[in-house]
Amino acid sequence: MNWSEEAEKAVSKVPFFVRKKVRAKIEEEATRAGAAKVLVEHVESCRKRFLSGAQMEKEVRGFQIETCFGPSGCENRAVVSDKLIEELEKALSRRDFAGFLKKRVGGPLKFHHEFRVSISDCPNACSRPQIVDFGIIGAARPELSAQACADCGACVQVCREHAVRLEKNTRDCRPAIDAEKCVRCGKCAGVCPSGTIVEGVGGYRILLGGKLGRHPQLGTELQGIWSLGEVLEIFERCLDIYFENNQSGERFGEILNRIGTEAVRGE
Repeated sequence: MNWSEEAEKAVSKVPFFVRKKVRAKIEEEATRAGAAKVLVEHVESCRKRFLSGAQMEKEVRGFQIETCFGPSGCENRAVVSDKLIEELEKALSRRDFAGFLKKRVGGPLKFHHEFRVSISDCPNACSRPQIVDFGIIGAARPELSAQACADCGACVQVCREHAVRLEKNTRDCRPAIDAEKCVRCGKCAGVCPSGTIVEGVGGYRILLGGKLGRHPQLGTELQGIWSLGEVLEIFERCLDIYFENNQSGERFGEILNRIGTEAVRGE
């Protein structure tokens, strides 16, 4: 459905983590009114209804899961996460988040009470995995093979982190990768024509306990590149910790600040 410029401007003020959901509700509002275009009055009408705690609570599932544009075919994907998304959704749906939070919050549920998961298929992190309860970033660690380097410089040119350089001597040329600078996007392996740089370990980085609000914090990275099975195992462990230690509907980051991350690491 088309949107007027004024309506687009008005909805842009809605917090990003519920904007997609709110846009859908506004379009439903416009459709009920028989409009072919979303106008600012439809935005305002929907806003007034959602300011009602009872109406908002009907929309709260207790969790949110967000993805980047990777599943739509983004060329920057370091890993294909479609199966992971499906499994995470199943894991979340098996638990009664809404019922649990109602008991813990002691009042009307709002969107900021929900447990948030975000998946980005590459280090560009378009879906902001750094500021959610459980963030996931696709990763592809480059490795060097025995193949001779073509000395084309494509790997150096494609690396935005300046993590790749070519080391030349009298006999040949070899790429060198700075592990400290590398964000494991896999681009250098993708452009190497000689196969000197190849994709090594692939999987996911995990960020825990990010949040916005009065006391914002970035998620703490669980060091390593994790397989799909390992991510799901860690995810279930985090949900157990969340349900066992949540005192008043608090965010996962606040729980980890209080009890530490040792339980997540299985220590």
